[in-house]
Amino acid sequence: MTQFWGVDADPTAQGRLKGAQPVAVLDIGSNSVRLVVYERHARSLTPLYNEKSACALGRGIAQSGRLADANVEKAIDAIKRFALVARMMRVGRVHVLATSAVRDAANRQEFVSAVEAIMEAPVRVLSGEEEAHFAALGVVAGIPGFAGVVGDLGGGSLELSVITNGRDADGQSHELGVIRLQDDADGSPKKAAALVREKLNKSLLAGIEPGGQFAAIGGTWRSLAKLHLELRDYPLHMVQDYVVQASEMIAVCEDIIAAESLKSYPGSNSASNSRRELVPFGAAVLAEVLRAGKFESVVFSALGVREGYLHGLLSEAEQAVDPLMQGAEELSVLRSRSPAHAADLVEFTGQYFAATGTIETAEESRLRQVACLLADIGWRAHPDYRGPQSVDSVAYGSLTGVDHPGRAVLAHAISVRYDGLKSKSANTLIPLASPEMIKRGRLIGTLFRVAYPMTAAMPGILPRIRFRLDGDVLVLQLPTDFAFLNGEHLRNRLSQFASFAEHADARVEVG
Repeated sequence: MTQFWGVDADPTAQGRLKGAQPVAVLDIGSNSVRLVVYERHARSLTPLYNEKSACALGRGIAQSGRLADANVEKAIDAIKRFALVARMMRVGRVHVLATSAVRDAANRQEFVSAVEAIMEAPVRVLSGEEEAHFAALGVVAGIPGFAGVVGDLGGGSLELSVITNGRDADGQSHELGVIRLQDDADGSPKKAAALVREKLNKSLLAGIEPGGQFAAIGGTWRSLAKLHLELRDYPLHMVQDYVVQASEMIAVCEDIIAAESLKSYPGSNSASNSRRELVPFGAAVLAEVLRAGKFESVVFSALGVREGYLHGLLSEAEQAVDPLMQGAEELSVLRSRSPAHAADLVEFTGQYFAATGTIETAEESRLRQVACLLADIGWRAHPDYRGPQSVDSVAYGSLTGVDHPGRAVLAHAISVRYDGLKSKSANTLIPLASPEMIKRGRLIGTLFRVAYPMTAAMPGILPRIRFRLDGDVLVLQLPTDFAFLNGEHLRNRLSQFASFAEHADARVEVG
């Protein structure tokens, strides 16, 4: 059985990690009811199943004070199906969370009792402050190091909190959810914007320093981000860690508010049918939040209350784990020929940088190590498609803890590793990162092309091979018993790498 950095692979588990007990969260919101099943409860959460049902439990609650019977019936039907899914997937534990609509309803206990009977699990009705807290933890889970204000926009409420040094404070809940706003503003996004502006005057946004970053969570804001991706013809259609300048986002929001409907708006097909009529109200909230907080930029987070709740249940040691490193490690265990070879690659590439006096920042070292973990995930594919398929897995996969420039760097490293410096598999991602970052990714990929002909992806060889500089010439030192590796193929790869790395020349020495 292979063990590598605490992750086990079981050959009988059909692509699943050994001993991985699925965990699920049933999220009962004001707009939708959603079940997400994760492969295991860990720092890096990998969704196995994700389904929502648009039940609009929050519709009309501000006027009636009750969950509407028809919407309750729809929600109960969805939850019955979700309970069956959880049983079929052998979920170890289902955490049932309910937010604004259930929290505010006079008939909440009747609904909660029905859900508990179906799910055979307790329902935790979150207070507004708890909802703000777990939303903040969701951002921390997906964007380590984030500092700023978090906003979670649901159907019934808007939660705000401040994150500093990985911890949140000043959690607030405001009755500014998109369904509630649509009802309160008589269906007018312009009127909704005025209502939001008035209520935010008394929020925590009034007292923060200008120029910070705002993290936006929630399905309606995700739809807004997808629309913006379409408008910009952005090369990576991924909401997680998507950053937009606040002034640019406000301008788009104002256009949507003025249009009042997405029916004829460019990119409107990016929003689901259940969200489309709510996006103008989400735009009204976002524009006023960005103005009130005088933010410089907004970053969108696909992780929110569900992931934050699970994150909060981890030990401090588990919370401190790098989610990108853990996620890449899992992919290495599941897809590479020898996961232990990745550790050799980390040492091999690091030794080159040390030997040449190349200084790495902490983030550059981190991305290099992750690239090593992902370097062999495409070996099962046809040789002509290993590069493109691996790039897709890296650039468009569910890894968290990496921003869009980082994805571009990793994609270029993997692209060159498989297809060489002429590869175009990752070229569409070039605009996401600086030329220096792209070159570094390609450099790492070219270095991989030196390593793999010597090892056939097997461990134990690279630690015995060293780099050194002889003036401006790069020397690859082989031990005597590895002299047979000094063939034309290796020398050509080394020469190509040396040229790209701007060394005067390169040679192989034995002994």
